[in-house]
Amino acid sequence: MHPLQPMRVDWVATPPPGAYPQPQRRSQRLTYGGPPNYPVTPRWGFPLLAWRWPTAVPGTVEQADSVDGVRRLGKTAQNALWLLGFVALWAAFSEVWRYVLLALSRYGALSANVLSASDAMVVSASALTITGCLLSLILTLLWVRRARNVAATLVGYGPSRSDRAAVVGLIVPGMNLVVPGSVLAELEHAVARRPSGERPVPSKLLRWWWGFWAASGLLFVIQILWSFRDSTQAFADGILLHAFADLVLVGVAVTSALIVRRITTLLLPVEAASVRLMRVVEVRDAPEPPLRSVRASGSPR
Repeated sequence: MHPLQPMRVDWVATPPPGAYPQPQRRSQRLTYGGPPNYPVTPRWGFPLLAWRWPTAVPGTVEQADSVDGVRRLGKTAQNALWLLGFVALWAAFSEVWRYVLLALSRYGALSANVLSASDAMVVSASALTITGCLLSLILTLLWVRRARNVAATLVGYGPSRSDRAAVVGLIVPGMNLVVPGSVLAELEHAVARRPSGERPVPSKLLRWWWGFWAASGLLFVIQILWSFRDSTQAFADGILLHAFADLVLVGVAVTSALIVRRITTLLLPVEAASVRLMRVVEVRDAPEPPLRSVRASGSPR
């Protein structure tokens, strides 16, 4: 017997099928394989939120001069202005009630409680009016500054006056009767997307505000000068002057709130909820539509 000899084995490695991509022919055209098919419901997608400005999404850094910031600050300024109008109307009523009591005092003594209540109404209304004026003025100035910057970004040109020049025009006596109306006219011109070379023409609402604003400033100066008179008739006339000034202040507050709402609305995009959908409810006195002489095949007879 021959001893066993070791067998020789040669190992040959070959790549499995599909290991290397097969070169595609240039003439081969891709065909549509249908919509994507997922074995399970995809977990990705857009959030279930209505459209909002990008800076309004939680987690993002909000810019100071954004349209959404103008909207929220304008809403706060409107609330302050409406509250100021209500307080000024209450102050005018308090002054009128004081004048009525002054006229009744000519025919006899009045009750101490009635006089105390009248004085309390006048003092509290005056304090609230002053506070409301300061608060409304600060909020409105902040809104105007932010609205001017946003309008300049949207239309591509800035206002003729800088923020510092506008504030100086509001503080300097005499100029404060003209400059604020001019600033608002330029802002209204910009948010209406009118060309920069065209002269700003204030709207009817802005002209009413301008008139109330100028009258309020003049009445404020007249009240200061009237306070130096010390006669009884001057005191009685001063009460009516205060009441008239409060009514003019009501006009300033109401028109200011309307202007803030109007300009803010022009800056914002059109909301779908504000558009009224039209639908036909009834048709009257319309001619009968002509009937087809031949019906389509398959239609019921």
